[in-house]
Amino acid sequence: MSGTRSDGDLLRAIAADGDRRAFEELYRRFAPWLTARLRGRCADAGIVDDVVQETFLAVWRGSARYREDGDVAGWLWRIGSRRLIDALRGDGARGRLRQALARLRHRNEASAEERVLAGVEHGDLAGALVRLSPELRAVLQATVIDGLTTREAAVLLGIPPGTVKTRAMRARKQLREALA
Repeated sequence: MSGTRSDGDLLRAIAADGDRRAFEELYRRFAPWLTARLRGRCADAGIVDDVVQETFLAVWRGSARYREDGDVAGWLWRIGSRRLIDALRGDGARGRLRQALARLRHRNEASAEERVLAGVEHGDLAGALVRLSPELRAVLQATVIDGLTTREAAVLLGIPPGTVKTRAMRARKQLREALA
């Protein structure tokens, strides 16, 4: 076969034949990206590595079904982000204690997103962003800071694409009004 197979072709080969080479290619294409994205949500590299492995294991075993109507990266992100949430929730009391201690230790340190937003010197953008509702801020973070498409943001946030568009429009309107 000449040329590079599409992401959909790789997934079909994995599902139909258990094609190991297709799986390896899919892993090479998306594992570094998924790891980087998940590390933006969880500082524990061990948990992130486990979640990436579990995500691709679900693809290999066929327990994660791709419906061929969406973006493969968005689909993998949805699986990985949900598995990350499961891993963090399932970490028990010891994990919650570790997270609480980490928050205390780093409570005066702003997140990367907060540093970027606070560094904007044109108007009071950081203050205007803080005044947005959490739902509107989440859409802006997904679409502007994380650079996701509307469809990918919808998958990540678990809301319809139309809702992402509406919330983004409302957020932009509120920001314009706050900065005028």
